[in-house]
Amino acid sequence: MCQHQPPCPPAGAPDRQAAHVMASHPEQGWSLLCNGVVAFEDTGVLLPDGRSIPPRQPTHPNVTALLPRPPRPVTACAAAAAS
Repeated sequence: MCQHQPPCPPAGAPDRQAAHVMASHPEQGWSLLCNGVVAFEDTGVLLPDGRSIPPRQPTHPNVTALLPRPPRPVTACAAAAAS
């Protein structure tokens, strides 16, 4: 399938995403690679045989949980406007 020199890595190789991009659709978040792999921008992969490889997750995600804000106290003006 690949005519590049040196040839692109096959779909089963660990470095499969190093293959040349044949069709790019950034508005949809995916690219078709020379080896038949569909690579998604979230790092997920669809192999030519139909198997999928889930997106890679960071080993130490730097995520901060957002806690809900405490309710605001009702003021006299807000209470008067509600009635």
